[in-house]
Amino acid sequence: MIIYKTKEEVEKMRQSALLVSKTLTEVAKLLRPGITTLSIDKMIGTFISEHNAVPSFLNYRGYPFNSCISLNDVVVHGFPGKDLLKEGDIVSVDIGVILDGWHGDHAYTFAIGDPGEQVMQLLKVTKEALYKGIEKAIAGNRVGDISYAIQEYTEKKHGYGVVRELVGHGLGRSLHEDPQVPNYGKRGDGKRMKEGMVLAIEPMINLAERANSNLFTYQIAQTFA
Repeated sequence: MIIYKTKEEVEKMRQSALLVSKTLTEVAKLLRPGITTLSIDKMIGTFISEHNAVPSFLNYRGYPFNSCISLNDVVVHGFPGKDLLKEGDIVSVDIGVILDGWHGDHAYTFAIGDPGEQVMQLLKVTKEALYKGIEKAIAGNRVGDISYAIQEYTEKKHGYGVVRELVGHGLGRSLHEDPQVPNYGKRGDGKRMKEGMVLAIEPMINLAERANSNLFTYQIAQTFA
């Protein structure tokens, strides 16, 4: 069931999303070769707590960390650990917060130094694909219009592989709500978008056709208010 939000509730979610963005900004200041993803996760937990919020992921279905941090060929949902970051790594940092009872959810992939031209092009195209999807996130369109736009740009135009097993989703008082938002599909398919719907659009794209390759993920909450 899709839960539509009022303008006041959307504003509260915007504040949650802004705190996620502020947290990612702090992460960007910290990232460098020689530090562990576990130390990044601890900083994330501290920063969120200092802003009177709670990490969405901590204790979610027993998950023991404040964030998901995925290195290189890990698609998403990577566990922070003690391995040291090194030059050329790409690091996807996925953060959620609960502020005043509402979730914000946002991920960004950072390059540590120069990961090479091929990976940098993947980062660029995947980020562009996010905005292609957002362009279709309009009341009156259908979820499939978002899905098609992302797949068309990444898979058909640039020859990358779209991850099928993981999708975007609705967001609100719960971290995951209906509807699901795949990164592949047909125009005109899926739920019709209406004002008050909030979505986390999450392009997940591989260098290779489907899996086992370096990948960039980027997500943002998009509202219709």
